Formats: sequence, structure tokens, C-alpha cells
Amino acid sequence: MSNAPNINDFVIKVGNVNGTGSSSANGLLMKSIFRMGVPVVGKNVFPSNIQGLPTWYEIRVTGEGYGARSGVVDMMVAMNSNTYARDIAELRPGGVLIYDSTWPRQHVLSRKDVTVLGAPFAQMCNATFSAARSRVLMKNMAYIGAVAALLDIDPDIIRGLVREMFAKKPKLVDLNMQAIALGYDYAKEHFDCPLAFRVEKMDKTAGKIMIDGNTAAGLGCVYAGATVGAWYPITPSTSLMDAFKSWCEKFRIDPKTGEHNYCIIQAEDELSAIGMVLGASWNGARSFTPTSGPGISLMSEFIGYAYYAEIPLVLFDVQRVGPSTGMPTRTQQGDVQLCAYASHGDTRHILLFPAHPGECFTMAADAFDLAERYQTPVFVLSDIDIGMNDWMVDELHWDDARQPDRGKVLNAQEIEKLDKFYRYRDPDGDGIAWRTLPGTHPKGAYFTRGSGHNADGGYTENETEYQEILDRLHRKWQGAAVHVPAPIVRPASGGKARWGIIAYGSSDCAVLEACDALAKEGLHLDYMRIRGFPFNDDVARFTEAHEQVFVVEQNRDAQMRGLMLLETEIPRAKLVSLLHYSGEPLTSHFVQNFVEAHVRKAAKTEASA
Repeated sequence: MSNAPNINDFVIKVGNVNGTGSSSANGLLMKSIFRMGVPVVGKNVFPSNIQGLPTWYEIRVTGEGYGARSGVVDMMVAMNSNTYARDIAELRPGGVLIYDSTWPRQHVLSRKDVTVLGAPFAQMCNATFSAARSRVLMKNMAYIGAVAALLDIDPDIIRGLVREMFAKKPKLVDLNMQAIALGYDYAKEHFDCPLAFRVEKMDKTAGKIMIDGNTAAGLGCVYAGATVGAWYPITPSTSLMDAFKSWCEKFRIDPKTGEHNYCIIQAEDELSAIGMVLGASWNGARSFTPTSGPGISLMSEFIGYAYYAEIPLVLFDVQRVGPSTGMPTRTQQGDVQLCAYASHGDTRHILLFPAHPGECFTMAADAFDLAERYQTPVFVLSDIDIGMNDWMVDELHWDDARQPDRGKVLNAQEIEKLDKFYRYRDPDGDGIAWRTLPGTHPKGAYFTRGSGHNADGGYTENETEYQEILDRLHRKWQGAAVHVPAPIVRPASGGKARWGIIAYGSSDCAVLEACDALAKEGLHLDYMRIRGFPFNDDVARFTEAHEQVFVVEQNRDAQMRGLMLLETEIPRAKLVSLLHYSGEPLTSHFVQNFVEAHVRKAAKTEASA
């Protein structure tokens, strides 16, 4: 094993069995490092069944504050004998493997270029704890103790987190402390602690929090003023509604009367859920539904209805692997074109692409404003990596003075002054009609038509009148380009760059790190992160400024690249697809290696020309 110190820059990966309670233990380990002031990020890879199959939790300790997987594993904690071969194969040369030596497996764990450390976790827990379930759960806490000793993690911080975790169940505090001590003391006695790579206290987490995207989005909905949510349970979006419910219970219950100022409905299916949301939105309540790709497919008819009838609608699509059920607990960016053109006929929708939980919070508020401003469906496209993993982000900012943008809504006094109200006319020429809310004024009543209608709101099968409505809807959608979150451009540090790179969503953190690594090798790229659709002119201008642009996506079919070619005049040859679709979060090394290989190939082609 290498003796070169690697302080605050390494990866721990834990291989375990789903359903054994390891996720809580691994989260405790990650948060302990965070409490030491060291930036850290965790990625959970778990199966879709309830228990029994392999699960992995990857913790990256990164003093530089990078948020992606690096693609390298320095320490593997192998607690699942069925995956020993895979686990040890993932370790870098010079890495360390820890396993439960209650059942020695030297023949499986033979690899000369890594250090193998065995600790009898099960044996120690079986001798210490009497209850069968406790023995299983406490084995996880025992390996946390061993890792803490090997990495020099402050045990006082771990103990403090345990007290917080079990504040409502104080009897469990001593039990968990005892299990952690078993592993910690064993490692101190039998291993050379700490390792060459280890944790040292820093001060880089001040003003930061650790939160997952679904929790942040649920809070963002409350911040936006949402009071109604309807959904049908589906992985990985259910926890978004769970979070919304927990935040409503904190902020939307009248302290004097105890009345709930919100409504949450679990529907019988996705079609019913979106129908409930549309009804609430039509009545003036800010409402939403969270789902994933299969849910979007089932909601398509109502999405088209909302687009044509011009009813505000907010949908959170926490993307997962497809098609069909695919691998429902793996991450992907596979719903981009599905959401952009959802439903039958000619439709175009507003899309927002958060890159981390902090933007899940802010873009939730943006989505409701855009939906009401443009009276149309708005999709927030997160994914499992963002939605269900803990990220280190800036503290969320809650502005009590924030006023929601309700768009063009006539009040009773304004309606009274009208000779007659026409729902689908465009008096301002911006494609956006005025609307009224039910019960505001008798003169504000109208038919909400999903069928063919004219500007006056009357039924029609007249070709010209129908076409006028479609043209206005398209003009309205185009106008949204100036109000969706603008792209963020990070210029190359080495001056004018020949190459550009574009990404969106959770790919951002891997691309940022890859750009830094490439710059150290003398290859400089300008980077643009797309945050909304329809695109503004910045996207085309960025592409025009470079010989070629890499488009990074976590799907097979280059969906964002396809969207760019459909919606802009960018030449096809300008865009080079960089695709990753295994279901695991994108790594910085994957991006870096692809770019390097492409540039080398281009240089060779130029040299031979």
C-alpha cells in the first residue's frame, strides 16, 4: 500500500445487503465528516426490492468541494459476501479493504496490491447483543467505529450525531454507542491507525447544509405558496410528497385553530392525481404533482388538456432509468424529450433543470411563478441522484418579502369594468390571455375548453380559429425563453477556448471537476450549463463561438442534443454527444477521459490531413 498521505481527498464505498439498516449508519459516517468542516458527498445505489439484494453507499471526501463521483475507490467496506469479488476489484492499487472476518474469505480477497483488514464484526455483535435484529443493525455501527478509527474521525462528533439521531428513542443511544465502540476499539488495537489517507478538520462547511433534492423541493413548494398536492406513489418521487407533508405540518397548520391550511391526496393512479391538481389550479390554488417517467406517460392526456385549456400546472419529474420500469432505483436523464413535447398533437412545455438540491428549492418557486404567468404546464426535471442523495449546498434562503407572480388574473373590480369577458383573447399581444378565478364575479365565468375553441371561448371546428389559438400558444411559449432560468457560462481559465462543453442537471458537478482537471493538462474548455427550456439566444451564441461543443447527458439517445437541433439553427456537426447511461451517477473521470480521447483523435485527423 502507498504511504503517500492523502488528506481529505479519498472515497469510501460500503457494500452491504439491502434491508439491513446500513443506510442510516452510512449517513452517520458521512455527516460526521461534514461536521468536521470537510466537504463530502454521498451516493446511495440500492435495489428496487425491499431487501436481500446488494446495495452500495459511496462517500467522497473532497477538500476541494467537488460534488461528483470521482470514479476511484480508496477504501471498500465489504459487508456482503456475495459481492466480495466485485468489491475488491473496484479498489485502486494501494487501497484498503475492510471485511467481516467472522467468516474468513482469504481465497476470495486475495489481491497483492491492496491492504485487506479483517474485523469480526458479526462475532463481536453476537457476543454483545441478545436480540437478533439488534445484532444485524449494530454490525453496521461497528464498522462505522472501525472506519472512524482508521480515518481519524472525531469520535465526539459521532457520539453527538448518535444522540441527535435517537433523541426520541434515548434507549437506543447507549446501544449504538456500544456498537461503535466495539469497532473503534478493535481497529485501534489491531490496525495501524490512522491510515495514510484520512480526515483532518477544516472550515469549509460553514454556511452549508446537507440535504437531498426531494426534501428541498418539498420545502420549495411551501415557499412558493403551494397548498395542494396530489400524487400516486412511485419511486423515486414519493419522498418529495412526504417532505411536502412534513413541511406543511410545520408551517401550514393554524396555531390558534389547529386547522390544516393545505390538502394532500394520494390518488388511485397518476391520471387521477394530475386531474385533482388541475382542478385545484383552475380554482386558484397553487398545486402540483410529483412523479417519474412512467407517471408522465400516464398523465399525458391531462398534460395536453392543461396546455390547450391554459391551466397552470407544476410537475416534478424525478427521473429514473427506463424504459418501462427499467431499473427504478437507478438514475438517468431520460425524460427530457418526453416532457418537452408531452401529450398528443402540437405541444411545447417549459422545463427547468436543477443541478443540485439548492436549485430544487429555488426552481420549485420559479416553476409556480412560470406556470401561473404563462398559464401552462411547467416541469421540474430532477433525477434520483439529486432527489434521493444527500448533497452539500449553500443554506437555503427564505425571503418573507417574496411575492408570487400570479400572472394575468382579473379581480372583481377589473371584471366589472368589462363589457364582456373573453377567456382566450390576447389583448396585449404577448400570447398570454387574461384569466379569472371561480367565484370572483359573475361576468368572469367562462367555459374551460380542452376541445376546439376560438378566442372568445366558444366551441369551434373552424380551421382558421383553431390555428389562431395554436399560433398564440406557440408565441406564448416562445416568450417564456426570457423568464426561465438563464444558462450559466463558466469561461475557460486559459483564455479563448477552441472547445466548449454543455451539460444540465446533475451532470454539472462532474463536468465542473473534469474541466478543472483538463485545464491542468493544458486543455481548456468553456462550459455552459443549461437551466431551462425554451432556450434563449445564449445557447446558440455559445455554440457558434466554438469549433465543437460536447453535450453531456445521462441517457442513450442524446435527448438534449436532439432538442437543441430541433429548436435552434445549430449545425449538427458542431455538437458531440458525451453519453453515460449505466444508471450510476456520472463520474468526472468519465467526462475527462471522453474529452481527452476525442481531442486526441481530432488532432491526429488534422495532422494527417
